[in-house]
Amino acid sequence: MKLSTPRWWYRREDRIAPVTRAVLTPLSWIWAAATARRLARGEPFDPGAPVICVGNLTLGGTGKTPVVREIARRLDAQVLSRGYGGALAGPVRVDPARHTAAEVGDEPLMLAQDLTVWVARDRAAGAKVAAEAGARLIVMDDGHQNPSVRKALSLVVVDGETRGDEWPFGDGRVFPAGPMREPLAVGLTRADASVVLLPADLAEPDPALLELLAGRPVLVARLAAAAPPPAGPQVGFAGVGKPWKVERALQAAGCELKDFWPFPDHAPYDEVTLKRLADRAAQFGAGLVTTEKDWARLPPAWKPRVAAWPVRAIFEDEAALDALLSRL
Repeated sequence: MKLSTPRWWYRREDRIAPVTRAVLTPLSWIWAAATARRLARGEPFDPGAPVICVGNLTLGGTGKTPVVREIARRLDAQVLSRGYGGALAGPVRVDPARHTAAEVGDEPLMLAQDLTVWVARDRAAGAKVAAEAGARLIVMDDGHQNPSVRKALSLVVVDGETRGDEWPFGDGRVFPAGPMREPLAVGLTRADASVVLLPADLAEPDPALLELLAGRPVLVARLAAAAPPPAGPQVGFAGVGKPWKVERALQAAGCELKDFWPFPDHAPYDEVTLKRLADRAAQFGAGLVTTEKDWARLPPAWKPRVAAWPVRAIFEDEAALDALLSRL
């Protein structure tokens, strides 16, 4: 069973859910210690092609995948993914005409529409196969906490949405007491740069966030619609790390959103669930709209009935990005 991301994780004040945080804190110490031990004992493998790791410091919801897509397109690079949610261990090259999200994961299947994507539970083995198959550059989707592959460049994507008491790192606690995969200061020491990803309707990044990330280059990118949302009334749904961000983004893009259903990240969509969504849309005389990532998980018969709304990451200072990537 997949669990929804607790929204209180991203409240910067620890007065929200204080008992739950206190109970889970000892488990977070164990998680952080295990991560530190794994990183210390890792022996990075050099696949023979430079690897750019695009990772994050929190458990999902940062917008990492659009950044992966933009950098891979920019460099004509191949993508390496663990294939979360997929059954194939790999290494295997993703074929959109043959594979399903249940086999290779939703994000790899989405990216494979216009990029060469490899899926491998063993990241080192996947990087090796990709390099042997001719990859000149490899963009590794996630893996900032994985020491098995030598990284030529490490970027961490940070959610730049800071509304009210929302904060990308919550109160700084490590999973399961908070959203962090490891303590913030520890994770930043291994990063060459941070990418602050802003929603389309947020004018500027929070100065306090930029100050917190100072000490290494900080690139600002914006999550923008690659196409307008479908016309007319719509019922939206999304199973991503922070589904409430998809709802906000659709509204900001001018979508006539009548209702929105959140689901856990990578949640599969069965016939019963989809029929309920279709019935709800019928009540409003509305269509159904979701993210490209969610659309990849739909059964084939449902894909023509649901609009996939594409977004992309646009870097505000492309020259700064090119200067960073020129190290390769």
